[in-house]
Amino acid sequence: MAKEKEVEMSLFEQFSKIDVNKHKKKKGQFDYLSWPLAVQELLKICPDAEWEVHEYPNEDGLISPFMTTSAGCFVKVSLTCEGIIRSQVHPVTDNRNQTIAQPTAQDINTSIQRCLAKVIALHGLGLYIFAGEDLPEPDALNSEQRSELLEIAKKIKVGKNTLEGDIVTKINNLQINNSNFDVCKEKITGMLNDNKTKKENK
Repeated sequence: MAKEKEVEMSLFEQFSKIDVNKHKKKKGQFDYLSWPLAVQELLKICPDAEWEVHEYPNEDGLISPFMTTSAGCFVKVSLTCEGIIRSQVHPVTDNRNQTIAQPTAQDINTSIQRCLAKVIALHGLGLYIFAGEDLPEPDALNSEQRSELLEIAKKIKVGKNTLEGDIVTKINNLQINNSNFDVCKEKITGMLNDNKTKKENK
């Protein structure tokens, strides 16, 4: 047991020292580690690592790589590194971490790969990236707040376009939400005023 503990700490420390920030991606408001890059870093240290996608009987009596419950669909992946086994259960969700009621095969596959990246993180690789995923999702803007921001944004030129498209994207993925509305409004109002000042000084 003591030897196993020593190996575990050694592995965790090795993985924890790897800076994966350059491989970090963003979906919606959450950061994540791309699974091919996670596997690449994993196999550099543990070339004999093995992982298993757990399978479950479905309603048709067939075996599927996901389980269906009243709360939604889940996948499970276990990873063995030098005899140390860790497992992760992951719900099938969209890029806003909302449960998908009727997932497609692609949704299931995506969740399996995300689950794999997370179970690798349990061994220490990029674990810090997933901090905050369990925090409650912020409230979306109401229609009045949304209109208010877009009215300002469409007056701000960014190259040949306006800022409106960028603001719509950030509202939709909740980067701009009810909790930071006032700050965002103040910021883009300042950008609008700067644009006006530049025009007046020309």
